Amino acid sequence: MILIDPPAWPARGRLWSHLVSDVSLAELHGFAADHGLPRRGFERDHYDVPETAYAALVAAGAVPVSAREVVRRLRASGLRVPKKGSMGRRAAGRELLRPPRLRAGDLVAVVSMAGPVLADRLAAGIARLHGWGLRVQPAPHVLDRDDRLDYLAADDAARAADFTAAWLDPEVRAVVLARGGYGTDRALDRLDWRRLAEAEPKVVVGFSDVTALHQAIAQWLGLVTVHGHVVTSLGSAADSSAEALRLLLMEPDMVTDLFAGQAVAAVVGGAAEGVLVGGNLALLAAEVGTPSSRSAYGAIVVLEDVGEEPYRLDRMLTQLLRSGWFEGVRGVVLGAFVDCGDPAAVSATLFDRLVPLGVPMVTGVDLGHTDSTIAVPLGVRARLDADRTTLVLRAPPLT
Repeated sequence: MILIDPPAWPARGRLWSHLVSDVSLAELHGFAADHGLPRRGFERDHYDVPETAYAALVAAGAVPVSAREVVRRLRASGLRVPKKGSMGRRAAGRELLRPPRLRAGDLVAVVSMAGPVLADRLAAGIARLHGWGLRVQPAPHVLDRDDRLDYLAADDAARAADFTAAWLDPEVRAVVLARGGYGTDRALDRLDWRRLAEAEPKVVVGFSDVTALHQAIAQWLGLVTVHGHVVTSLGSAADSSAEALRLLLMEPDMVTDLFAGQAVAAVVGGAAEGVLVGGNLALLAAEVGTPSSRSAYGAIVVLEDVGEEPYRLDRMLTQLLRSGWFEGVRGVVLGAFVDCGDPAAVSATLFDRLVPLGVPMVTGVDLGHTDSTIAVPLGVRARLDADRTTLVLRAPPLT
């Protein structure tokens, strides 16, 4: 029998129902196809149905029941499919829940949580996502600029609302941030993390200031995210860099050694295994002491930055060291430090602060503010071998 519960689940400005069968998934898929429901609306054991379609589906034969009855009937029939794990806080050093991979035809939301976005760069990045066979939905405020603080793309409430709407939209499979720049951390406390945890897991992609969002999602949702191109950098990315991100998102089984093709050098030898953590050094230092900061305990840390003089890099690393953020770290991966002054002085500063940790460490990884940056799944377990200069994922980063 086909069953439907009342429209009661809010997302994207409207209410949604669950359409199920207590006989078979074949019956459910057949009914959905006969009545124009897209297959992308199917989630594990049900279709998400907008409130505008509720009456027509009831008229077509779906039996209206309560949400509680839907769950009871699915369990009784053996068709209830629980989530593979659940989102929620996980201790530092623990591997995080992996969201589903993207497939051609999936919908990607583009949200700006930080600075204003240039329309032409946004369009170029969206075109690349379209080239991967993905559908793209820019958030309502993605091209706005805050009237009062012109270094922000819309005010904090609007940016947080855009992210929330994208995350709760059952059609959206990924959220790719439009750009970095300052502002992401301002909006984090406006997000209702309990409500976000009730939605289906999806992948978030971005770098630079997005590090604050990576940290918060790991801390509050326990979910793997991807440190990779934002939309405005994707359009100008090197083909190899864009393809590496596409593979990670859409063919994650193909991604194993993140250092493949990289000219990586060992600083401290040895090998270690841990969960990948990190991102932009300035944001990691700024997050220390906040509820969303996630430490390097049991982790392989990746670090990058842009436009910071060596003494400022020293100050940030000293802050992380003195706060205990690095306690229990298992390995360090140094990415690109673009426009940070004399490269020799930058290396001297990084090595002076980090070599005493006594863990395997490599440098020269093309990670960060470059057109050819690699993509790194944060929250995934990996093995760093500094002697062989490899960083091998222990499992595909997405399911």
